[in-house]
Parts: sequence; C-alpha cells; structure tokens
Amino acid sequence: MSDAPQPARIVGTDRRTLVRHAAVLGVGGVSLPLLAACGPLGGDETEAEKPSSGQKIAATSDVPVGGGVILDDPGIVLTQPTEGTFKAFSPICPHQGCSVTKVTDGEIDCPCHGSRFSIEDGSVKQGPAQKGLEKVAVTVSGNEIVGA
Repeated sequence: MSDAPQPARIVGTDRRTLVRHAAVLGVGGVSLPLLAACGPLGGDETEAEKPSSGQKIAATSDVPVGGGVILDDPGIVLTQPTEGTFKAFSPICPHQGCSVTKVTDGEIDCPCHGSRFSIEDGSVKQGPAQKGLEKVAVTVSGNEIVGA
C-alpha cells in the first residue's frame, strides 16, 4: 500500500450526488439574496402620503426649471418641466415599491432596478416599471405649491 494521503470521502455519497447537492445549494444561495433585492427599501413603502388640500408643500423657487425635488414630508416629487408649470408625483416606484431618489436630466430615477420616469407626466421612460408614477394633485398659490 502507498503512504500517499488519500482524498477525503463521505461514506455512502458518490461524486454525482455531491455535485447535484452543491448545484442546488449554489442556486438557492444566490437566488435568495437576488429575490430579497427586489423588495422595497426601508420596509413596506407601498403608498405615499398625499398632502391635504391647501397644505403648503414648497415654495415655487425650491423647484428648479427642467428638474425637480423629492420631499420626505409629505412624501412627494415636485417637478417644473417648463417655467411656471409644476407637477407632483408619488415617490414610490410602481415596479417594486422602492422610493425614487433623484431628479436629473429631465427624469425621476429609481435606484432599485433602474426605472426612470418623465418629469412632465410621470410616465415610464425606462423600465422595468410598466406604469408611471402616480400623479398627485397640487396647485400654485402665489409663490407656494399647495395640495389641491
């Protein structure tokens, strides 16, 4: 007999069974974190808080022309696509319930899966979202944007 070390062997298990189990564990180990990544950030953000009628939301000067701002209280996205035209949307992405995080280059961006929405009407400019951001009714009173 040889004194060379022998490879470790699990009694009663052949190589094919080990490979099959490793493949199942590998797929499961990868898929669970990927599935978890499709959920909402920071909990169950499924519905935005809508401003009440007459509630001051922001000054018109707070919203840049051709851009917008995202406000936490109330949760709302305000945009000014053209000077003097103000739009408001829910900050909740309809794809998986994540909150949008920035407004740049005429788009509202969701960081979770890359969806982008128009600042003009909230429509989808890039998926995976299949529908646009929910519109929120606002009006301008003097130099203030208020809930409608």
